[in-house]
Amino acid sequence: QVQLVESGGGLVQAGGSLRLSCAASVSIFSITSMGWYHQAPGKQRELVAVITRGGRTNYADSVEGRFTLSRDNAKNTVYLQMNSLKPEDTAVYYCNAADWGKTYWGQGTQVTVSS
Repeated sequence: QVQLVESGGGLVQAGGSLRLSCAASVSIFSITSMGWYHQAPGKQRELVAVITRGGRTNYADSVEGRFTLSRDNAKNTVYLQMNSLKPEDTAVYYCNAADWGKTYWGQGTQVTVSS
């Protein structure tokens, strides 16, 4: 069982930055992939960014060049650095871990970008 705890959400003006953190209850060194999804009101949960065990990253087109996903295996934590935030980035952001066919989710953290 993997427990994920997110932090770092909040209210920021357009153009600002936030860094989200996701701390795992287990070593993330061998977890197949970890990432972030977001869900805006009335919309489906969508992939924001994912990083594989080997360090390969993949980003949604909407955040490419603005967001950076990284992992610190020593701290069992992944980070999502979000720059140049836009009002359309407003959503609940969920940390995700996928390993051996199982998927784990954090409780979510709200990000609100004001115009």
